[in-house]
Amino acid sequence: MTKTAAIIGGGVIGGGWAARFALNGWQVRIYDPDPQAERKVGEVMANARRSLPGLTDLALPAEGAISFHATIAEAVAGADWIQESVPERLDLKHGTFAQIQAACGEGAVIGSSTSGFKPSELQQNATRPGQIMVAHPFNPVYLLPLVELVATDAVDAGLVDTAKEILTGIGMYPLHLKKEIDAHVADRFLEAVWREALWLVKDGIATTEEIDNAIRYGFGIRWAQMGLFETYRVAGGEAGMKHFMAQFGPALKWPWTKLMDVPEFTEELVDLIAGQSDAQSGAYSIRALERIRDNNLVAMMRGLKAQNWGAGALLNEQESRMRAGTVHGAVAADLPADAPVETARRTVPLDWTDYNGHMTEARYLQAFADATDRFMAIIGCDADYIRSGGSYFTAETHIRHVDEVLAGAVITIRTRVILGQGKKMHLWHEMFEGDRLLATGEHFLLHVSLETRKPTPPSPAIEAALVRFAEGHAALPLPDGLGRAIGAPR
Repeated sequence: MTKTAAIIGGGVIGGGWAARFALNGWQVRIYDPDPQAERKVGEVMANARRSLPGLTDLALPAEGAISFHATIAEAVAGADWIQESVPERLDLKHGTFAQIQAACGEGAVIGSSTSGFKPSELQQNATRPGQIMVAHPFNPVYLLPLVELVATDAVDAGLVDTAKEILTGIGMYPLHLKKEIDAHVADRFLEAVWREALWLVKDGIATTEEIDNAIRYGFGIRWAQMGLFETYRVAGGEAGMKHFMAQFGPALKWPWTKLMDVPEFTEELVDLIAGQSDAQSGAYSIRALERIRDNNLVAMMRGLKAQNWGAGALLNEQESRMRAGTVHGAVAADLPADAPVETARRTVPLDWTDYNGHMTEARYLQAFADATDRFMAIIGCDADYIRSGGSYFTAETHIRHVDEVLAGAVITIRTRVILGQGKKMHLWHEMFEGDRLLATGEHFLLHVSLETRKPTPPSPAIEAALVRFAEGHAALPLPDGLGRAIGAPR
């Protein structure tokens, strides 16, 4: 049965909620008096459609319809979930809740996106206080899963369970806080970091960029996959959290921060935190946690590398330096034309292997595609040339899996030109670990105009470089497996 969500306030957060619900198959009704609301929500929806569906390996349900309404009453009528995302003024929120409750069903969940107000404050003078709770998300709402869910004793436990079930159903993680507190949990961390950052800038210790770099190149990546306490548990080594706290607990009294109001460091506090840490992570040894951490860090940093952002941009800069002066930074004129060209030499990363411990089929294709891209750059079809409007498109690919490849293997790919003339480029790749042949890849490409998307001749310089290799490689014996059909005898 189709569910309906009402979004009251269609700004950045409200638009994110609308996208999260709609892309998970909910009908969405929006009320926002801003005459630009439909445009703004539409732009958020466009970003969400571009990114959210790619998080799952199963297609999301059919997108729910989004409608805009002239009144709160019209928007909330019959809604199962109502999300208030109006500005952070308590009087405005109280007035909004009054209008909502005058028109909505008594069984609907009313969540507030407030980042600071406690649910008891939101419920003041409400017709049905037990219907209102905090459901504080994080931007972008359509991607980040965390929702701080905070209720009071006035809210029936069954309604809280309903809220959790709904949030889980749209791919979010409801963090149910058992006690209310100003700014909940996550924003209290952010506020502490923000205040310290303001002091560091004011005192001339660091610039805003330096502070951001300290986060995104260091602890920010660790926190993204293990949080705070589990990170420190690993830092404590084999002795665990108690050892870490004993080692660094005295630092709480040192003037390392402007925020000096800290709890007394007692044995009771140590035992409480160590016990909770054991319950959280005790199923894993420290070495296992380190491996899990490393796997996650590699996956995240390689993801950032693909986007050339943050720590990933640093990896790309390092790789560029590593290529300089080697065959992997050379151009056609630097290379002999009568021998296969080394187009790749890399270590198979942790995230390239499957449940059997082998490199996955898709990664063979990626490795050979990267080798093709490298050969294109060698002959002059580089990023600048592609920006000018020309490139090669792959028309056919054939891969043979000759031997298994495991994580950590150093693989080398050597490339030959079988045909290189006019619009056509036929490449033969061989992947080795040492002298052991692992796989072959055969690619046929056509040069294309990016304006017309149709085959066109390459530039004279590129064609000349390609023909030079084609003529040089023609003297080599034909490779075993060239043109082989699937299932043919090996």
